[in-house]
Amino acid sequence: MSIRTLTTTALAVAGLAAATLAATAQAEPIVGEAPTSLPTRSGSAATRHPVTPTKAPRNPFMAPNPKSNIHNDTWMTDAYAWDGPLGNALQTTSYAYAPALCGSIAFDTHGNLVTVCPSAVAAPQARILDARTLAPIATYDLPSAPDAPGTEIYQNFTGGGYFILDGRNRLLVPTKTGHIFVLGETADGRGLVKREDHDLTGVLASDERVTSALPDFDGNIWFVSKKSGKVGTIARKGGRIKVLKLGEEIENSFAVDSDAVYIVSDKRMYRFSTKQDGTPKVDWKVTYENSGIRKPSQVDAGSGTTPTIMTGGYVAITDNADPMNVVVYRKGAKLRKGQKRVVCEVPVFAKGASATENSLITAGRALIVENNYGYQDPLGARKGALTEPGVTRVDVDARGTGCRTVWRNTTERAPTVVPKLSTSTGLIHLYTRDEDPSGAQPWFWTAVDFRTGKTVWKKLSGTGFNYNNNYAGLAIGPDGTAYLGTFGGVVSLRDAR
Repeated sequence: MSIRTLTTTALAVAGLAAATLAATAQAEPIVGEAPTSLPTRSGSAATRHPVTPTKAPRNPFMAPNPKSNIHNDTWMTDAYAWDGPLGNALQTTSYAYAPALCGSIAFDTHGNLVTVCPSAVAAPQARILDARTLAPIATYDLPSAPDAPGTEIYQNFTGGGYFILDGRNRLLVPTKTGHIFVLGETADGRGLVKREDHDLTGVLASDERVTSALPDFDGNIWFVSKKSGKVGTIARKGGRIKVLKLGEEIENSFAVDSDAVYIVSDKRMYRFSTKQDGTPKVDWKVTYENSGIRKPSQVDAGSGTTPTIMTGGYVAITDNADPMNVVVYRKGAKLRKGQKRVVCEVPVFAKGASATENSLITAGRALIVENNYGYQDPLGARKGALTEPGVTRVDVDARGTGCRTVWRNTTERAPTVVPKLSTSTGLIHLYTRDEDPSGAQPWFWTAVDFRTGKTVWKKLSGTGFNYNNNYAGLAIGPDGTAYLGTFGGVVSLRDAR
């Protein structure tokens, strides 16, 4: 999975009203809470150890990899071929915004950030942000609607949390009202205008929300709905809509390859293609192991990952077993004689303490998974509770006959961030929470070595609720700056030298 967003007025107002400013006001940094008693910086700058990257194909209807969406490309690798911060005189910046959580960040051709920020007290808003100052350059108010019944107050992902940027600086944004908007930047990159409006209300129930939408390699738009698990397509030519109902909840985004789409529900893993008329059809499906438990941090009792396509013909998710497994499948429509669909199921983290709501990172035959077990309502009875630690690397063996655990980091606690890998430096970038004897809630930018799993350095971002990212995705810009949305606004980290 990726980000989740606030959904109640009380939640937003209680945490943010005193500490944030409207986007048009003078820039102010995000206000933290009690200072931490922990070191604000630890470790030392990294030495480069490049990693062979996964070369995901460029989807011709999306911005160049890795600038197009929360998972960087349509294989959902969560990896960058350029540098992230190495740890040289690290410098942090923040910009406080009125209540909203800018959870997914892409990069336009003008060198600016593009994001969509759902809110509890206002309409979701698409924004263009200055990459250096984080100040707003342009905004566009998206339509809003009441949340669907049963929506958790901090786990609502509809209204643009997942969006994509195409190669023409256009945003493809599912709305809370059952539409998909296409918003275009003005020629100077300083304005947003609605270019297209795809109305899905004829195929969605009134309480049904679109989770995510992505174009395939032919330009047809695929979309999934959460409640009843509808998988649909919108034809590039003519806009004809075709839908297949699974009757299973889909709360993640999905992966798109040149010839197929990979979707995980709360029960099964699927490969889809289309019939001649554009209707989605199932090429294969596999029921994954499921404890039936909705674990703390999970949106439902199912997989929390968007599928990740790997080098070598594989696609991977995590299941909902106890302990949770990393599961790798052969992705092809058909198997050769003697092959099995499931390559491996590798347990990660401890029994009774394993869950993730964020997608796997991949590079080559390697997968990185973080533990989110224990994250709950940030303003509820257990607000500020520490999550279980854990980051693990699992590799598929060279012959594709199984997998092995390469290392386990048992110290870092990454409550909800979508982590990222820089293959040019060999650093995995996390956003972590540590236990503080003083009772403060410190949030750290954290770098882990891809080769060894050891923590390389940590840098304090800030303390308290306003610095909580609540499932937002970390992003790394072309100049090596890391960005992240939080309850209080947007934060960044860069090497000062």
